[in-house]
Amino acid sequence: MDKLIHDDKGNTTISNDGATIMKLLDIVHPAAKILVDIAKSQDSEVGDGTTTVVLLAGEFLKEAKPFIEDGVHPQNLIRSYRTAASLAIEKIKELAVSIEGKSLEEKKSLLAKCAATTLSSKLIGGEKEFFSTMVVDAVLAIGLEDRLNMIGMKKVPGGTMRDSFLVNGVAFKKTFSYAGFEQQPKKFLNPKILLLNIELELKSEKENAEIRLSDPLQYQSIVDAEWNIIYDKLDKCVKSGAKVVLSRLAIGDLATQYFADRDIFCAGRVAEEDLHRVAAAAGGTVQTTVNNIIDEVLGTCDVFEEKQVGNERFNIFSGCPSGRTATIVLRGGADQFIEEAERSLHDAIMIVRRALKNSTVVAGGGAIDMEISRYLRQHARTIAGKSQLFINSYAKALEVIPRQLCDNAGFDATDVLNKLRQKHALPSGEGAPYGVDINTGGIADSFTNFVWEPAVVKINAINAATEAACLVLSVDETVKNPKSESAQGDAAAMGGRGRGRGGYGGRGMRRR
Repeated sequence: MDKLIHDDKGNTTISNDGATIMKLLDIVHPAAKILVDIAKSQDSEVGDGTTTVVLLAGEFLKEAKPFIEDGVHPQNLIRSYRTAASLAIEKIKELAVSIEGKSLEEKKSLLAKCAATTLSSKLIGGEKEFFSTMVVDAVLAIGLEDRLNMIGMKKVPGGTMRDSFLVNGVAFKKTFSYAGFEQQPKKFLNPKILLLNIELELKSEKENAEIRLSDPLQYQSIVDAEWNIIYDKLDKCVKSGAKVVLSRLAIGDLATQYFADRDIFCAGRVAEEDLHRVAAAAGGTVQTTVNNIIDEVLGTCDVFEEKQVGNERFNIFSGCPSGRTATIVLRGGADQFIEEAERSLHDAIMIVRRALKNSTVVAGGGAIDMEISRYLRQHARTIAGKSQLFINSYAKALEVIPRQLCDNAGFDATDVLNKLRQKHALPSGEGAPYGVDINTGGIADSFTNFVWEPAVVKINAINAATEAACLVLSVDETVKNPKSESAQGDAAAMGGRGRGRGGYGGRGMRRR
C-alpha cells in the first residue's frame, strides 16, 4: 500500500518508499529519530530496503520489550543481538549466489529480475517488466561510472507509462528561445557540439563607466564597439566548426538569428546538470570564453534532433561516443504519479548498480529471512544460558518480513508463515529458497520465480536495524537540558503539563 503525505505547505506526496516517507514526517521523539536515520542511510548506501530496515528495528525492540520489563539487563540483550546479527550475516553470505562470469545476455536478464523484484511493491509494479529492462539498459549504459547523476530523469505529464522511453545519451526540454529559432535546422548527423558558459547577447558595460563625448559622432563608435564585440564572439563560435551551440547563460535574439543564417542550432539557459551530462557523454568541455576554441574541447554525437514528447519539445543527443550517460523520459497521467515512478525507478537503479558491483543475490520474498530465522533458532538450542532466549526472540523478529508481505498482499499471514516454517524446517535444506508467493497466496520457490535481491541489501538492513535496536536498548535514561526546559516551561504551562517530567520514566521507554 502507499501512503499519502500532506505537509503544512499543502504539498501532497504519494509514496511507497520508506526513506521518502520517513523524511517527510516531522518526528520529535529522539528514539524515533534513530529509525529515520537508518532508513536514510540504507537509502544512500543501497537505495532499497528502506522499509525493511525500519520494520526490523521496530520488531527487534518489540521482541526485547518483555525481557526488559522482566528485569533483564539491556547489555545481555545487546550482546546476544550482536551475536545473532553476525551469525545471520554469515548465513546470508553462505546462501548468496554469485552472478559473476555469466555472458552479457544472462547478466542482463538476471539484473532485470532484481529490478523487477524491487518494482513489484511500487505503484508501477504492473509494468515492471517494461521498466526493469529500461533500468538495466540505463545502468549498463553508464558502465562502471558510479555517478548516479549520469542517469537523468525527465518527467513529462501526459500519455501512459508505456510511452516512457530511454535515450542512450542526453535529452532535455527545449529551452527558452528568441526569434529566429525556428529557422534553425533541427536535426544533425555527427555534429560538433560547443558548450559555453557565457552569454551571447548585447551587454551594456557592467561597470558604471562614464564616457564624456565632445562630438556626437564619437557616440556611434562606442555603439559599434559593442556590436563588434558580440559579432566577434559569434564569428569565433562559427569558425570552430560547431553545429550545435549550448550555453548555460542566455543566447540573445541577435545571436539566434546569426546562427540560424549559418545553419547552426543553439540553445541558451540549459540547466547546469544537463550541460555537464552532455559534456560527459559527448566528450566536450564547457568553455568560459570563445577565444581559441580547438577541436579537443568540442564534443560530438551520432544524432542530434529535436523531438516532440507530449506537449514539450525535447532536444535529444543520442549515440554518444563515450556513452557514459542515459536519460529516462517518464510519462504518466498525474504529476504525483510520475514523481512516485521516478522514486521507484531510483530504487531499482540503485539495486541494479549494487548487483552489478557486488554480484551476489539471495532469494527474496521473505525466503532469506525465514531461512536465517530457522538457522538462528537451531543455533540458539546449542547455547546454554539466557542468551538462548534472546537469540530466539531475534529469530522471531526476522519473521516480520514475510508476515508483512502477506498482510500487504491481503493473505492470511499465520497460514502462510506456518507453511513456510514447515518448508524451511526440512532437514534436506531444499526448502531454503521458499518465500511468500503473493500471486497465489501460498508459498513458492523464490529462486525459480526470479524473486531476487542483492545480498548487500539484506546485509546492510540487518546490520543497520540491529545497531539501531542496540542503540535504543543501551539508553537507560533520558536527560533533558534544564535550560531549554525552563524556556519551554512557560509554553508548557499554557498547554497543561506538556512534555515536562512526566514524559519518560526510567529506562527511556515509557512504563506501561
